[in-house]
Amino acid sequence: MSITIQNVEHVAKLARLELSEQEKQKFTEQLNAILKYAEKLNELDTDNVEPTSHPMPLVNVMREDVSRPSLPIEKVLLNAPDEEDGQIKVPAVLE
Repeated sequence: MSITIQNVEHVAKLARLELSEQEKQKFTEQLNAILKYAEKLNELDTDNVEPTSHPMPLVNVMREDVSRPSLPIEKVLLNAPDEEDGQIKVPAVLE
C-alpha cells in the first residue's frame, strides 16, 4: 500500500488544513517512508509468538496505602489565611 497525494489532500480536507503543493509532496513522501519501514515487520516470523497487550508484565509500583495520623486541626489552621468555626474560610465561588 502506498500513500498518494490524493490521500494527503483528503486527510488535510478532513482536518481542515490548507497545504501547499510542496507540503503535500513532502507529507506523501514521509508517510510512504513510514509505511515502507513498517513493512519490515512482515519479515519477522511471528508464528509461535503469543499475542500480548504489553511486552513487559505490568506491575503496580505504588506503595501500600498505610493509615497514619493527621496533623492536629490547630496546626493546620495556622497556615490558613482565614478560619471560621474550625474550618478554612475561602471566598465564595457561587452567587
